[in-house]
Amino acid sequence: MEPFALSKLHLTQYLFFTGKGGVGKTSTACAVATSLADSGNRVLLVSTDPASNLQDVFAMELHSKPTPITEVPGLSAANLDPIEAAAEYRESVIAPYRGILPDAAIANMEEQLSGSCTIEIAAFNAFANFITDESIQKSYDHIIFDTAPTGHTLRMLQLPSAWSNFINESTHGASCLGQLSGLEEKKAVYKTAVDTLADSSKTMDTAGNRPAAGSQSRLLRAAGTWHPKSAADRQRRAHAA
Repeated sequence: MEPFALSKLHLTQYLFFTGKGGVGKTSTACAVATSLADSGNRVLLVSTDPASNLQDVFAMELHSKPTPITEVPGLSAANLDPIEAAAEYRESVIAPYRGILPDAAIANMEEQLSGSCTIEIAAFNAFANFITDESIQKSYDHIIFDTAPTGHTLRMLQLPSAWSNFINESTHGASCLGQLSGLEEKKAVYKTAVDTLADSSKTMDTAGNRPAAGSQSRLLRAAGTWHPKSAADRQRRAHAA
């Protein structure tokens, strides 16, 4: 089998590591990010997982804004915190009305922007910013996303379509997205983000997987080397490790 080599891959600017929990997404994303930085590239590593452990890997505090990794020149990292993103999004919507609208109206806006859909859309906005912001695009050769487990990631990537349809149908009043009359500009951001994600010349996804014990057994049985006792021994050794 030919050894894995990054130099033999056509790496796009945006690299995603996706898959179920526990398949090694973070380990692989960190290894690739470090290797690319060591090769002289400017790399940004972003975790979209609410339970991110990038800070444990690099033994330093990380936030939603890129932080240089001192031990790896050329590498910066960020943790996309949905709660922090929601607070910033909420304030960006409400701030222009403070001191203009009555306190009761401000309190009503805060209540409308306190639901789970606000957290979701704020998290996607923060995520989309890493893809659509021109200054970020120019600052890094590669932007690597260490994603949350599959279900959470799929839900996040479905939001642009859902909310764009909602904006089309509701042009007045307010929602957990904010004042609807000012949301048309968001549609352009969503479209740019989705188009970039769908463009294979810009975005590459690496799906991590780990074969289940049943799959391994079927493969070994098909090869004529499977035996229940040897399978049990391997399972015990795996648990012991």
